[in-house]
Amino acid sequence: MTPLSSAPLRVVVLTGSTREGRFAPVVTDWFLRVAGERDDLALDPADLADHPGGEGLSERLAAADAFVVVTPEYNHSFPAPLKQAIDRYRDEWQAKPVGFVSYGGFAGGLRAVEQLRQVFAELHATTVRDTVSFHLAWERFDADGSPHDPTVPEGAAKAMLDQLVWWGRALRAGRAAVPYRAG
Repeated sequence: MTPLSSAPLRVVVLTGSTREGRFAPVVTDWFLRVAGERDDLALDPADLADHPGGEGLSERLAAADAFVVVTPEYNHSFPAPLKQAIDRYRDEWQAKPVGFVSYGGFAGGLRAVEQLRQVFAELHATTVRDTVSFHLAWERFDADGSPHDPTVPEGAAKAMLDQLVWWGRALRAGRAAVPYRAG
């Protein structure tokens, strides 16, 4: 049996856009390929298009050690279905780290991420500092769903995932030692 401290981190990768014609699957699939190369992660992809309002995600979120949210930026914010899914749960997010992969126009989804940081803080989740961001995302990927130049996004993904793993292991050990109580 693998000790808890070295067991792969269970990470729900949540695709936050449900719009018709969305670009989200391209970004999420790329991220899953990059993150899937690591042996310290056990990935659980969850697409909100398959879970209206986040319905049916409770057990998966509760079992997760960490989360990565893939979000576009719509009107300088994140999508309403993502907010609805986040608000549906409380205990499932607590004392767990959250990383972000964002995409959009010139801002690359970073305004959405900054707002999500505030939402997750209220839920007692810890957001990691580094993010992956695709500015003008639809121009950054080829027809096969790979970035034209993977160097920068792969480096950003590694940095974000390294932080997510550190926080995920620390918080997993903390929850195992002393159950978290939000107050």
